[in-house]
Amino acid sequence: MVSLSTWFRYIAHKLEYSVSLSWKSYKRGQITDREMGDAVWKNLFQGKLTYLHWNKGEEMAPTIGHQGGTLLVRKLPAADPTRVFVGDVVVVKDPQKSDDYLVRRLAAIEGYEMISKDEKEEPFILDKDECWVLADNENLKPKQEAKDSRTFGPVPMTDIVGRVIYCLRTAVDHGPVQNSHFSMKKDSPVLEVELDVDEMAKNHKA
Repeated sequence: MVSLSTWFRYIAHKLEYSVSLSWKSYKRGQITDREMGDAVWKNLFQGKLTYLHWNKGEEMAPTIGHQGGTLLVRKLPAADPTRVFVGDVVVVKDPQKSDDYLVRRLAAIEGYEMISKDEKEEPFILDKDECWVLADNENLKPKQEAKDSRTFGPVPMTDIVGRVIYCLRTAVDHGPVQNSHFSMKKDSPVLEVELDVDEMAKNHKA
């Protein structure tokens, strides 16, 4: 049973998401100021804050199993340092295949100094709106197998489309994903209201 305070926090998140999304459409000239209010209400009452995403591969083991996992992803109206934090597991557009998405952990954001273990590589600072994403699996060779920022470099923050908040590895092995403390606190009402393990199990491909 979801408590009243959780519902209020969930509605506040939905409202923030709806306003951000509608404002984005307005700034792009896709809707007029008159349509803005309707767009906010439509997103607020019709949309969900999450979607399911299937991810396969060993890059994120043990967070996501080697066999893959069905993920519950929280949508983000915009990825910026007030909405995603270092330590979050994010869904990001694949820089090498524009139609694909990768699931990786956010390791650094704008302003961070990046120092390589390889002495031949010069340290550098991440520019505004840039981020560095890494695979969780430490057994993979960084530049050959991990397929992360060590291979393709920094990625734009705007390429982040969501944060993974729950993972179903099998029907009996599932649970919340370990993100930054800020995000886990922010996402808890969303998880409580929108998590449907049966639905995730139905969509599971393993």
